[in-house]
Amino acid sequence: MSRINPELVAAIIRDAGNQIIGGTRLQKIAYLLDVAGYGDGFDFSYKHFGPYSEGVADSAIMGALLGHIAEEERQAARGGIYSIYSVDAQSDDSVPTGRRELACRANKSDTVALELTATAVFFSEDYNDAWFETARRKPLKTKFGRLEKARSLLGELRMIEVPKPLPDFD
Repeated sequence: MSRINPELVAAIIRDAGNQIIGGTRLQKIAYLLDVAGYGDGFDFSYKHFGPYSEGVADSAIMGALLGHIAEEERQAARGGIYSIYSVDAQSDDSVPTGRRELACRANKSDTVALELTATAVFFSEDYNDAWFETARRKPLKTKFGRLEKARSLLGELRMIEVPKPLPDFD
């Protein structure tokens, strides 16, 4: 059973700059915050786009229904639908700087690089070569220098002071 807490997802969106474009981006930011020691109690497992939490997804839906989160659905150029999540909230001074920095930096990054970074971090627990496993499972997404962008992004995120440093597996 997934944990549902719309206020926690609203806080993730707030800490990422009050807007997150896409459910995949929301999932990866929530996952990286969890790994960095800012966990909100959501459970993550591997899905097609990397670490995924039913609790985050359900909380975003419930948050939109209850008015904690504004969700605008748009048609993607490739035909699918994506969501723009936003909150109208003031920055909370009690939020650790590292949490805000990590959420904002991840939110501003290239979507595919963020997905690959979060996936490699997820695999780093069970595989000796997390980048290889990521490339093996996502061969099309790792082309055109995207895997190198993901490695660079992880390096940038590792520079942020957080309770639990993101893994270093290069």
